[in-house]
Amino acid sequence: MASCTCGEQADQTKEAAMQKLFDQYRDYKGGLIPVLQEAQNIYGYLPKEVLQQIAKELRIPFSKVFGVCTFYAQFHLKPRGRNIIRVCLGTACHVRGGSKIFEAAKEHLGVGHGETTDDLKFTLETVACIGACGLSPCMMINDDTHGRLVPKQVGGIFDSYE
Repeated sequence: MASCTCGEQADQTKEAAMQKLFDQYRDYKGGLIPVLQEAQNIYGYLPKEVLQQIAKELRIPFSKVFGVCTFYAQFHLKPRGRNIIRVCLGTACHVRGGSKIFEAAKEHLGVGHGETTDDLKFTLETVACIGACGLSPCMMINDDTHGRLVPKQVGGIFDSYE
């Protein structure tokens, strides 16, 4: 019986991409952030083992690598969903019921702020402003803006995303 080696091939592809990245930035002063950004692109987040590898390859203390990751909001230490939901809680959205939209999202998905569903389909976040105040209350899913929302619409919107 043949077994699938898809996972092994994916791991090898990621390792090769990381080695290419290290070759490019190993002796480059100030390369930590670009390395972290690309590593996150490769893995979808920054696993502890990858952070340890980055520290070793760039000859930087692990504490510094971890400190940079936790300082910048763009870096994620846990797996994220295929679809990133950002519910606006800015002033206009707040006044028009943004918190009710967020509560409906939490209830429908069964996760809280910054959490990811078990099937890795969605990650739920709040943001201070999406920049679509005229559509408030609103949320974004990936690059799609959904506005003038009421709580009962939220589940149906989520169901349209794979």
